[in-house]
Amino acid sequence: MKIAVVKEVRAAERRVAATPETIKKLKGLGFDLAVETGAGALSYIADADYEAAGAFVGDRASVLNGAGIILKVQGPNADELAGYPRGAVLVASLNPYQNRDLMQAYANAGLTAMAMEFMPRITRAQSMDILSSQSNLAGYKAVLDACEHFGRALPMMMTAAGTIPAAKAFVMGAGVAGLQAIATAKRLGAIVSATDVRLAAKEQVESLGGKFVMVEDEETRQAETSGGYAKEMSDAYKAKQAALIADTIRKQDIVITTALIPGRAAPRLVSADMVRSMQPGSVIVDLAAEQGGNCELTQPGEVVTTPNGVTIVGHRNVPSRLAANASALFSRNLFNFLAAFHDKEAKSIAWNWDDEILKAIVVTREGAVVHPGLQG
Repeated sequence: MKIAVVKEVRAAERRVAATPETIKKLKGLGFDLAVETGAGALSYIADADYEAAGAFVGDRASVLNGAGIILKVQGPNADELAGYPRGAVLVASLNPYQNRDLMQAYANAGLTAMAMEFMPRITRAQSMDILSSQSNLAGYKAVLDACEHFGRALPMMMTAAGTIPAAKAFVMGAGVAGLQAIATAKRLGAIVSATDVRLAAKEQVESLGGKFVMVEDEETRQAETSGGYAKEMSDAYKAKQAALIADTIRKQDIVITTALIPGRAAPRLVSADMVRSMQPGSVIVDLAAEQGGNCELTQPGEVVTTPNGVTIVGHRNVPSRLAANASALFSRNLFNFLAAFHDKEAKSIAWNWDDEILKAIVVTREGAVVHPGLQG
């Protein structure tokens, strides 16, 4: 079976879906590998490195010709589909809820499209979870971005000329990205606090040296889905939490927001009034910018400074800003996924369509959009 790795074309996408490391591993499973020329250039991987790992490197038409599986970071645009062979399996991050028309285009093109971001949070799928691997890097990068725009030191410094107080950093959302942001800010010497709607996050935050800030009531005890994601909270809870957060935010130097709800616009956690309460020179890094932003004043894809001197960082696709590391982790997620369905004797993939992983991630199959979340 031939596996094709296609170059990314979307703006600001620097990652690639396979590295020489995973090419070698896939070759070891008996696959033929083909990589589009220049696919790894923005992740600092030369074509020669792919060839040394055993892959054919060529133009897109040659790479896609006869491919049974196509690996990408982000799903192809509609105008890319002309060269995709019917019956091929597309494995990528597809953003199906925001791209419903594109999912229908995949179905019309005869692709079996698998959305890796729908990977269920079960034990055997942990090594395939692209959201976790990429969010981990995003949380780290968020702190670095905050430092870039924060014109002061983070740690307390005691000098002969006097003491510099430690910066205060507040992380909103204690999922994978948030926990990494907490750990990174703490290592850099900041005084860190964090909030999350899930009461279970309290212990995790405190284990990293952060102070947990939240309204604790019965609703918080039921705020996590069986899949491990945060549920959207009631309006009454949001009001109570907003009051607590408003009082906390006005005291902070750095605020990092990470809250996302699958299939929905990012929840608004930081109002314009909260931003206006912050001191000049403070920084907000909004990791939810691509889905509208957790901050009311975030401008997706932009870094802006408010009239009261607060910088709001709204970069899109933050993992891509650490392309080499992000590609290494993303490609391992894809390899682990394919390896789980590998038939050693046939040296091919044996898809079990009743498997809970495939039921969760298959979006299109046999000419139709089949994912339950996209019906109607």
